Amino acid sequence: MSSALRIIHGTFGRVALLDMDRPLVRHAHPHCHVLIKAEGADTQFAVGDNLVQLTDSQAVLVNTWEPHAYVHYHDRPRTIILALYIEPEWLKIFRPNWAASGAPGFFEKPAGELSPRIRRLSMDLAAMMLANPGAGPEQEQLLSDLMISVIERFTPWRTLSRSLADIDRNRDRFDWRIRRAVMLMRAEPQIACDVDALAKEAGLSRAHFYRLFERSTRMTPHVYLNLLRMELAVKSVVHGNHSFAVLSDKLGFSAPGHFTRFFRDHAGVTPSEFRQVARMGAPVSA
Repeated sequence: MSSALRIIHGTFGRVALLDMDRPLVRHAHPHCHVLIKAEGADTQFAVGDNLVQLTDSQAVLVNTWEPHAYVHYHDRPRTIILALYIEPEWLKIFRPNWAASGAPGFFEKPAGELSPRIRRLSMDLAAMMLANPGAGPEQEQLLSDLMISVIERFTPWRTLSRSLADIDRNRDRFDWRIRRAVMLMRAEPQIACDVDALAKEAGLSRAHFYRLFERSTRMTPHVYLNLLRMELAVKSVVHGNHSFAVLSDKLGFSAPGHFTRFFRDHAGVTPSEFRQVARMGAPVSA
């Protein structure tokens, strides 16, 4: 059974140390996502149309909004993975153009060879998380050093020119009907499960709605809705006090058991375990 060993969260986003022995469904995140093997067997991820290996010497790199899945076969030993979900606004502190991590294409490739420094920093961060479950200044400093090294190695950071304003302008190129549907999905995820209703609200046929949605967001309405549900669920599980039954209803699940299964298939652990581990320590303040 997969488990969360540690989860820290703060203005940087979140970092999880996960002991994985089961696959995760295809999903996406509104952050750049870095995966580094901490211990155990080599494993693999499907990132976009690529199947890439996660090994002692190679990290998996996932861009914002990029669909990906953890591929784990039942006869393969478990793997402990250091998973980074990093906020663009936090990276902007180091260099303004690193806000481009909030747009597709930040990482040029879905995998990259680790430098000795990145390997050492990631292992130090994992060890510190195990020794001290709370997110503190020392951990944030170590995470800062790690992400700076990752970005300098795996992105064309010297030539990045996109700012948050550039990203916003790119989003404004969405078809206005898709933008309206996305706003509805964010405002009322419990009713957004009905794609036919979303297409009708947008004034489009189901087929045309699907085509425009994928052209605008680079993902299907179903994947986008699951992305949205999962991020809302993580925030509520970590920071809120609602019961999982209430949260399940707010996110449009027909039964709490369905929500629990959805969360486990996307995060690797149940929402109750995620909440327990994430609250073991206080988050870093701004």
